[in-house]
Amino acid sequence: MTAGPPALLVLEDGTSFLGRAFGAVGESFGEAVFNTGMTGYQEVLTDPSYAGQVVAMASPHQGNYGTNWEDPESARVRVAGFAVREAARRASSWRATTTLRDDLAEAGVIGIEGIDTRRLTLRLRERGAMRCGISTKEGDVDPLLRRVREHPGMRDADLAESVSVRERYDAASVVGPADTRPGRPFRVAVYDFGLKRSILRRLAAAGIEATVVPARTPAPRVLAEGFDGVLLSNGPGDPAATTYGVEAARRLIGQVPVLGICLGHQLLGLALGGRTFKMKFGHRGLNQPVRDARTGRVEITSHNHGFAVDPDGWTRRADVADTDFGRVELSHRNLNDGTLEGMRCLDVPAISVQYHPEAAPGPHDSRYLFTEFRELMGA
Repeated sequence: MTAGPPALLVLEDGTSFLGRAFGAVGESFGEAVFNTGMTGYQEVLTDPSYAGQVVAMASPHQGNYGTNWEDPESARVRVAGFAVREAARRASSWRATTTLRDDLAEAGVIGIEGIDTRRLTLRLRERGAMRCGISTKEGDVDPLLRRVREHPGMRDADLAESVSVRERYDAASVVGPADTRPGRPFRVAVYDFGLKRSILRRLAAAGIEATVVPARTPAPRVLAEGFDGVLLSNGPGDPAATTYGVEAARRLIGQVPVLGICLGHQLLGLALGGRTFKMKFGHRGLNQPVRDARTGRVEITSHNHGFAVDPDGWTRRADVADTDFGRVELSHRNLNDGTLEGMRCLDVPAISVQYHPEAAPGPHDSRYLFTEFRELMGA
């Protein structure tokens, strides 16, 4: 396989990386972030939460086991660009149906390889996530840098609607019927703010039937259908800019059991009267340690977020906050940096986590949360 054309990656602080393109050619802009996972590149590429972002993989070899038709988290590649040290020339797995290179080319997404991803990751850790551009058309840093700085940043960006479905659908049409072994099935509405398919798979495994609805679906319409619960999904962008999601969450709290995941956790926090903030470089990877204050158990978790709920956004006593909907236990903490990772409402039926209990990719330590959601609906 011949090497791709020269490609240039430029960060908004002027740092530049010269490599070779793989996948598509052209020019793309987004927020540069890094992911520390050693596996799971297909799930990363197709996770709608990465919309508008150029993802640099810290692990040097990507594409080794190819891609397939079973593992995508959505219908297409969602990242704005993909940066790796080396992309595999061929796939080595019996499950592979195509290659990383072919998937990016078909999606029209630019990949860049042959760059020092360690240097890029360290730069993002030191300076924080920042805007960047990848180009196969521009070989000079300064012109590309000017266009990078003209590109809007992630703060104040409402991206959830752009990746949400336009029409509602039954999850069974995508992941099959819900498991009947746990007991009677529960019916939930899933707000698609950038939904991963693995969330639907875990709901089905817990005996929960799901109907996926668009991001701007009014809460009264959901409540009128008599669902047993509502799930607020993951998704991209600034939660504070996703005002329709905050409004829906606010009108659902106390009316029906709610589970929030990632962006859904942040929207729930805002609906409870709290606040969110943009992290320096976020959490993206498969090995974040999170402690559940109730059990003392430490879970190794999968993450993908650049914003977080501020635990000081409410008046609180220790880890119990006084919110617009009563007491809320600030239930989970990241052991690396203390970030708030989960909440349990004590006076209304609602729980949320910042991380991804469905994993995909990642460890399965947190799958119990789908059972906990089921129990919340059955209480």
